[in-house]
Amino acid sequence: MTVAPSPASDAGASPAPAVPEVEREVVVDMLRRALPLVVPALVVAWLVGGPKVAASVGLAVAIVLANFACAAGLLSWGARTSPAFLLAAALGGFLLRMGLVVGALLALRHQPWISFGPLGVTLLGSHVALLAWEARRVSATLAFPGLKPLLAAASASSRPTPLDSKGA
Repeated sequence: MTVAPSPASDAGASPAPAVPEVEREVVVDMLRRALPLVVPALVVAWLVGGPKVAASVGLAVAIVLANFACAAGLLSWGARTSPAFLLAAALGGFLLRMGLVVGALLALRHQPWISFGPLGVTLLGSHVALLAWEARRVSATLAFPGLKPLLAAASASSRPTPLDSKGA
């Protein structure tokens, strides 16, 4: 049973506050932190194993970053749509994205310019490292979803921080 809002309650209603795109904020922060490390990783890979290893490392990092960007897009879409779509985007999106990663690995395993060992190690290592790094920076409160308030101050977020609420 649904209850229609009464006209009296709509008369003084203010518009709903804008919901921040938390998923986008987190993935942009993750990309911003990962991209400066890509060039040194490629240089080290080139020095250790040559162009084949460097191409493998670069491809693995690209797959990981694309995976996280797709996750943020799917979760953001699901959150805007409905709680059921958010659940479907989280579970179904994970299965879909892991299927795409496995499909990419299967498609690349016989390519002459790929070194499968460094590709797999970089793929797993960069997933875990970026998730661990970002887990320290994410706030899991309803008051400040997304990045922790003091860390988000550097971003373009207009949400209040705990420093604002201490007041004068």
